[in-house]
Amino acid sequence: MAARLQHSDDEFTEAHEINVTPFIDVMLVLLIIFMVAAPLSTVDVAVDLPASTATPQPRPDKPLFLSVQKDLTLSLGDAAVKREELTAALEQATKGDKAARIFLRADKVVEYGALMEVMNLLRTAGYLKVALVGLEAVPPTETPPQQTTPDAAGSRP
Repeated sequence: MAARLQHSDDEFTEAHEINVTPFIDVMLVLLIIFMVAAPLSTVDVAVDLPASTATPQPRPDKPLFLSVQKDLTLSLGDAAVKREELTAALEQATKGDKAARIFLRADKVVEYGALMEVMNLLRTAGYLKVALVGLEAVPPTETPPQQTTPDAAGSRP
């Protein structure tokens, strides 16, 4: 409890204010702890990504697909495109609309680095809205419990 000495009186009166200095000190210590601990919580782990079971988003009327085949050739829609001509082909297909969404799909055997190169080509061409296309996976269902059958001796396990 805090007290304040009044100059006019010789008695103490209660101060009805909270001393927030200890709370600020505790908050600063916690902030420093979290700032030090946050970078340490990231882990580099090799990941085998599964198929998504998320609800698919509605497709536009005329989506623009950019495909990367097994041999790393590119196709814009149904037409094959060379990497050097990708920017011009995208400009023609989107009519210069840099905000158009490009649906990028790749074969399973395409390496991650090769897919990132194609994404970098899209970025340098000015197309920043890229959607990755994958297969829809059916969520796993529960298997019914198996019934026990009597063994040869007639007893149940």
